[in-house]
Amino acid sequence: MTQILPENIAETIQYFRGHKVILDFHLAKLYEVENRSLKQQVKRNLDRFPKDFMFELEPSEIDDLVSRNVIQNKRVLGGAAPMAFTEQGVAMISSVLRSQKALDVNIAIMRTFVQLRRLLESNKELEKQILSMERKYDQQFKVVFDAIKDLIVQERKPRKSIGYKATKV
Repeated sequence: MTQILPENIAETIQYFRGHKVILDFHLAKLYEVENRSLKQQVKRNLDRFPKDFMFELEPSEIDDLVSRNVIQNKRVLGGAAPMAFTEQGVAMISSVLRSQKALDVNIAIMRTFVQLRRLLESNKELEKQILSMERKYDQQFKVVFDAIKDLIVQERKPRKSIGYKATKV
């Protein structure tokens, strides 16, 4: 039995459709079950997983997983769309897997979600300051970029020659 560390769980959390989710293949690894077994149990109990608990990824979202190197390529999925589980969906999984391992993993995952929320809340003030600085500097750089654009657009006037003209002898 491998130790379940919050940082290992935090690495698996992805953002899709405005939700923090954990994908089925990451959960299967944490629960130490086959991914197809996890999916099978979920499909047998779909009434426990409304859309705000679990959803299947769209092809464009799967492409995003590949582009971010979360998965090597689409073939890794075996033709099935990954299931994305929100925090509530992860909590519901323990009721369909019914094992001590599932219970232990769920507790660790819930604690990780809570830690992430606390971290985000404690950084709200920092986030406000950063946003304020971004707005301030965006405005300053806008002036620079506007000046550069003006220079580019200006009509080019013929320049006077500088230096000596060579004359034929």
